[in-house]
Amino acid sequence: MDQTSALARIHFLRSEINRHNRLYYQQDQPEISDAEYDRLLNELIRLEDQWASYISLDESPTQRVGAPPLDKFPTFKHSPPMLSLANAFTEDDIRDFQGRIGRSLKPTGLIAYVAEPKIDGIAVNLLYEKGVFKAGATRGDGQYGEEVTLNLKTVRTVPLRLQTISGKPVPERVEIRGEIYMTIDGFNKLNERREIAGEPLFANPRNAAAGSLRQLDSRITAQRPLSIFCYAIGGEVAGYDFATHWEVLQTLQQWGLPVNEHVRRADTIEACVQYYRNTLDMREHLPYEIDGVVIKVDSLILQDELGSAARTPKWAIACKFPPMQETTIIEDIEVNVGRTGVLTPVALVKPVQVGGVTVSRISLHNQDEIDRKDVRIGDTAVIQRAGDVIPELVMVVASKRSGTEQPFKMPTRCPVCAASVSRAEGEVAHRCMNSDCPARRKAQIIYFASRGAMDIDGLGEKLIAQLFDAGEIRDPSDLYTLDREKLLAMDRMADKSTDKVIDAIVASKHPPLEKFILALGIPNVGEHVARLLVRQFRTLEGIASASEEDVGMIDGIGPVIARNIATYFRESRTMGLLKKLKAAGVVPKEDSIRHSALTGKTFVFTGRLQHHTREEAEGTVHALGGNTSKSVSKKVDYVVAGEEAGSKLEKAKSLNIPILNEEDFMRLASNAAIESDF
Repeated sequence: MDQTSALARIHFLRSEINRHNRLYYQQDQPEISDAEYDRLLNELIRLEDQWASYISLDESPTQRVGAPPLDKFPTFKHSPPMLSLANAFTEDDIRDFQGRIGRSLKPTGLIAYVAEPKIDGIAVNLLYEKGVFKAGATRGDGQYGEEVTLNLKTVRTVPLRLQTISGKPVPERVEIRGEIYMTIDGFNKLNERREIAGEPLFANPRNAAAGSLRQLDSRITAQRPLSIFCYAIGGEVAGYDFATHWEVLQTLQQWGLPVNEHVRRADTIEACVQYYRNTLDMREHLPYEIDGVVIKVDSLILQDELGSAARTPKWAIACKFPPMQETTIIEDIEVNVGRTGVLTPVALVKPVQVGGVTVSRISLHNQDEIDRKDVRIGDTAVIQRAGDVIPELVMVVASKRSGTEQPFKMPTRCPVCAASVSRAEGEVAHRCMNSDCPARRKAQIIYFASRGAMDIDGLGEKLIAQLFDAGEIRDPSDLYTLDREKLLAMDRMADKSTDKVIDAIVASKHPPLEKFILALGIPNVGEHVARLLVRQFRTLEGIASASEEDVGMIDGIGPVIARNIATYFRESRTMGLLKKLKAAGVVPKEDSIRHSALTGKTFVFTGRLQHHTREEAEGTVHALGGNTSKSVSKKVDYVVAGEEAGSKLEKAKSLNIPILNEEDFMRLASNAAIESDF
């Protein structure tokens, strides 16, 4: 890049970053994700370093943190300034951090560190005088922030008076640095209330926390579920002589200030790398959002020796996790047809990395969801991976619309078979009414062979689609007539993979009855209802011959599902399929559910188990006649808490639900198995 182009790019980046700073810090209306912002800022830093002799850095956002405070709040001067942190994105970046430290310091012994979760909230400064909370402010530009004292006083975890440490008076004056955040549960409940009230939804907990803290009316802030974690002291404190950052954190706790429970001291940089890995694994189990870890040199003497750059300390670094949110463009919306005929709109987005995975397709669920979020083709959208797994559209950025965006409406004809599409009264789903629709039949076979149903290993969606399109299969029973020649004719199928699929098909011929019932794809019949049916009727013939009234008498099965089940087994297509499956040698193992002391009991698992996967533990409960749930309520009988258990554990305590550790659960299950009717 030549000088003219570089300087033009620098001026553009400065203007754009300053605009995004105003949107993010002042208006709480970000248009881009944190990851995209980081890319812009890192590009500017690189260009300024390369062309430093030609430009003045005085007005560059690289020399500042955030944006100037809003006029609506008084100004608060931070003493000393609240600096930002340099970013890292990989484990090698963490190791490079130690290399830079080593080159900057005089020869010394091993360097210890403190590693902390990087809370995804809004940084604040709390001023205490003679132990009493006097003022509080946002970070602002690092030198001056917005004074939001009244709002901070409404945050219940912010102590209004510091506790006295035995033998030491409270400081005459001290500034405490912390992070205001909102729990995930609190955020979800807040958005539920806003949706009911017809108010715009917050995109994420950080956005909600920032908006809540900047309310002119502190009574509104008081209604928001805000909390704080404190992580540092601003400047020296008379009467206290700290040698390490770890001592500072212990003292903060003694003063009654909340410090994150996952902060750890690390003797080596490799211990910091392991902490990064562990925290990344723990991320989805926490009751609040984090976007990385912060690593700091523990020795305050070494911190002073290392000093700071214009905007960041040289003794600390923030190593960010792969982003859970990104912005992208909705290039089109297509409609997929599922096994029950439900039409699902899917946004085709410009491919983007979210949480380390490339996302190009996102389900929009139904027309009501599209209308609620006002999604249009051509929109800029904020997307995330829910639970770091399933991509979802959070919101569209209406401020980026150019006027060319196109609204979307569900088609009146099936996009596959052209049959009529209907939406029943009281339902959100549009359905293709043709039970012989090729898309429906193909989806039924895919579901039948899937892991949660017949679990035919190697027979995935793409292979089934090939076989179906080639005319080799038309319903699930045709899977059992496949031979090597038919499979070898498909793309990417070799001798080894073909043998694997054939072996898996043969192995699937005697599944547990509840898995077989699930695999049939009866509308609204999931794992729980399938287990209830097997527990009640015990055989396939018993389930197939049960009347709607018989099924409806089962506790946990409502009239709509009872009607679906009875209707399904009366259809000639179903009777023909069952006959063909039996002729192919598919005979399920009947009543594989054991009746034990756990029969009918509901379990919730939370946190990380040491000796089992979550799926294995839930499978044990199901095999013994019990049920599992993803949420805690009064209907739950036991909560099994592993390591890093979060909000579910706290709710269980509040409801007085029995809490088991993993060993308790294993002992209970073992006793139930011994005493069962097998």
